Amino acid sequence: MQTLLPQDCLLCGAFSGRAKLCAGCAADLPYHNQACCPVCALPTLDGKVCGHCLKRAPHFAHTWAAFTYAFPLDRLVQSLKYSHNFAVVSLLADSLAMQVKGKPLPDALIPMPLHPNRLRQRGFNQAHEIARHVAHNLHLPVLPHAASRVIDTPPQTSLPLKERRKNLRGAFACDPSIRGKRVAIVDDVMTSGSTLDTLAETLLKAGALEVQCWVIARALQHGF
Repeated sequence: MQTLLPQDCLLCGAFSGRAKLCAGCAADLPYHNQACCPVCALPTLDGKVCGHCLKRAPHFAHTWAAFTYAFPLDRLVQSLKYSHNFAVVSLLADSLAMQVKGKPLPDALIPMPLHPNRLRQRGFNQAHEIARHVAHNLHLPVLPHAASRVIDTPPQTSLPLKERRKNLRGAFACDPSIRGKRVAIVDDVMTSGSTLDTLAETLLKAGALEVQCWVIARALQHGF
């Protein structure tokens, strides 16, 4: 019912009527609609698999991103993650659902898990909130307990690329309920991709048939 009432733009605060954003801010969003690598979603000239993924293929098969991680989209993601602004969930998740509609859908969605210590500090898992909304739009099940984070690793952003995979070694555990399923990991931002790749590897070892990555935003950097 909230979307039926007049409201202010989530970005600039201007009156936006029944929309989450005013027309100007909506037009400024960096939609990730350029030609890109189908595996890691980094821009390429022809939309073919990039050289990085050809040289070192990640464990996930495809990545779909609604936005490029840039201004002003970054403000929306940060307001959810750090300010508990749940009003942005439907805006972000609806955009992700639109991005994957018409694509081969998985059997279930798996939110990127948080370690219990991090979950207690933050109070919620933003990936789970996004996954629930996307799943409702696409009539897919969410498996919130299929994957867990068993090691409370330091934040990836504090580490150089070469150290990120080492930092994540043994960080995840997976439930055997995913055996024989095609699944998509849902997360807010894909930066280097190391965390998604490590979870994808763990899911495959647990018996998943295929792993996709569905993210709200893709940062423009190589990794894994």
